Amino acid sequence: MMPLWGDEEISPSLRLLRPTMTIVNCEVKLDIREFISYEKARGDCYRLLSACFYTPKKELFIQDGLLKNLTGLLKQTCPGAAVFSVKMEKAAQRYSNEDLLVEYAKLFVGPYELIAPPYGSVYLDNERRVMGDSTMEVIKMYQESGLSMDKDFKELPDHIAAELEFMYYLIYKETEALEESEIDAALSYLKTQELFLNRFLGRWISPFCEKMKEGTDNEFYAALASCASSFVMNSQLPDDITESIKEKGMRV
Repeated sequence: MMPLWGDEEISPSLRLLRPTMTIVNCEVKLDIREFISYEKARGDCYRLLSACFYTPKKELFIQDGLLKNLTGLLKQTCPGAAVFSVKMEKAAQRYSNEDLLVEYAKLFVGPYELIAPPYGSVYLDNERRVMGDSTMEVIKMYQESGLSMDKDFKELPDHIAAELEFMYYLIYKETEALEESEIDAALSYLKTQELFLNRFLGRWISPFCEKMKEGTDNEFYAALASCASSFVMNSQLPDDITESIKEKGMRV
């Protein structure tokens, strides 16, 4: 499942977590344990959304509970996006796996002109082509974070699934650092998340998802487009949370 691999092993299997917490109110004292639980939920939203942009497997979506768990996590982190994950689950139950495969190919694979190219450089570079300058910059960010593309991942480095997975990795490392009271490391991962969203994923997720919605009558992929864009565009943490962590140097 995971296209990005670093030196440390992170299980690529779907760990379907159900953390319980109330969303942190930035105007009151920050509880570091609640914040870590919130961040783990936010990270898992990225991971499960990434899985939705791989070749579809209805069994994974429904029987294995991916969409149900995505909804539970989104209700904690981005309730507006949870509305669309509920629609995804209902739609996935109605379609056959073949229906989903055909629509996936039509939108993202070809063989002719792609309706919704799932590559960042198409939207970010003037030439509107794959493997452009922005792709090289994305690869550099992966490498600077200790990651390389898994040899079994056959797509380009700025594929939507890879970029969503990268955000999951950064949040995973952030929470790992917080649990070890490594505040500077956690802040560094938060800064990388902000940079990646502002320079790459956050800039192209909306036009990409608009192309999905314009190019499909399939209710699952239309809802996925709304879910992904809503979550990514609203997932960045407010500045005062990171300032609170920095100022208090909190320990778990």
